[in-house]
Amino acid sequence: MKEIGFAKLVVFVNSIVPLLLLGWDGLRGDLGANPLEFVTHTTGTLTLVFLLISLAVTPLRKTLGQPWMIKLRRMTGLFAFFYGCLHLMTYLWFDKFFNIAEIGRDTIKRPFITLGMASFFLMLPLALTSTNKMVKRLGGRRWNRLHRLVYLAAIAGVIHYWMLVKADTRIPLAFGAVLAVLLIYRALAAFFKRRLPAQEPSENL
Repeated sequence: MKEIGFAKLVVFVNSIVPLLLLGWDGLRGDLGANPLEFVTHTTGTLTLVFLLISLAVTPLRKTLGQPWMIKLRRMTGLFAFFYGCLHLMTYLWFDKFFNIAEIGRDTIKRPFITLGMASFFLMLPLALTSTNKMVKRLGGRRWNRLHRLVYLAAIAGVIHYWMLVKADTRIPLAFGAVLAVLLIYRALAAFFKRRLPAQEPSENL
């Protein structure tokens, strides 16, 4: 449908704009007093933003009664992984210069780094199995079970952000509140989905 194609184009353009703005600021030397910190913070925040957007697609689809919106979930999820890759590469390349020993020590010593790594590696199998071919190969049920890892990735990502900022925790707490709402919605939906079939026989009596 043309409407779906246009919606995907809008989402794609708006998803790539933050990267273009970040690149433009870099070219102008307008990344602040600490460019490394600015890029790390920006890419990490974008990762969480797109993770939460991907999790919000299903509630919005059901609330608005727009089944076609499910086709946007994969794109937003892949953009979350894309910005997560940029976030990780900023740390590995520009902060640690691919010093494996230093990265290992840092990961063990600093819990927020451990959680950030865990969040990324939880997203990795989701990105690798995001194609229609992989859905068919795994089967719908196993694919859905695997992709529940996104909840753990989002939780680890929010805690990673909260532990990182230390002082002003308003933004990570806002992310946490949004994530909590999305998870509670899913828990309630699963609860009522299990209860309704069990109630139907008694209602027919």
